[in-house]
Amino acid sequence: MDKYKILLTEEQIQRRVKELGKTITEDYRDKKPVIICMLKGAVYFFADLTKNIELPLMIDFARLSSYRNGTKGGHMELISDITAEIEDKDVIIVEDIVDSGKTLSYFVELLKKKRPASVKICAFLDKKERREVDISADYVGFDIPCGFVIGYGLDYAEKYREFPFLAEITEFES
Repeated sequence: MDKYKILLTEEQIQRRVKELGKTITEDYRDKKPVIICMLKGAVYFFADLTKNIELPLMIDFARLSSYRNGTKGGHMELISDITAEIEDKDVIIVEDIVDSGKTLSYFVELLKKKRPASVKICAFLDKKERREVDISADYVGFDIPCGFVIGYGLDYAEKYREFPFLAEITEFES
């Protein structure tokens, strides 16, 4: 089994998610934003966040990948696009982690072609030192250093998503 150390407890995560929900509620008062969950990693964060936003919401889902067939690559693939009509609407993309920023930047450009009123990003985690493109989240749960993290929706080889905490893998099994 891989070895890991806990970086954020379930309680720390839930406290921060509530704060983000309150901030988004205040920022979008009298609006009905479209909240887009980036699958798969953001599902846990998205579910908890939307429960803490006290506004009428339209939700949708998208899935992109630049890591097909187990390899890292520069080619972006839109696996599943949103179905919501977003023209002239405020959009919030909910992402698990902003790392290089390439996938998120690609998705933002795709959304802008649909002429939304605004597009903002809410990320559970931000690894600023890994950024390769000029993109930043408008709402950030936690800034974290480099390292491979798991839990709260984030996985390693489809394992560990179910952990209610965030951990860093310190040793991979061989």
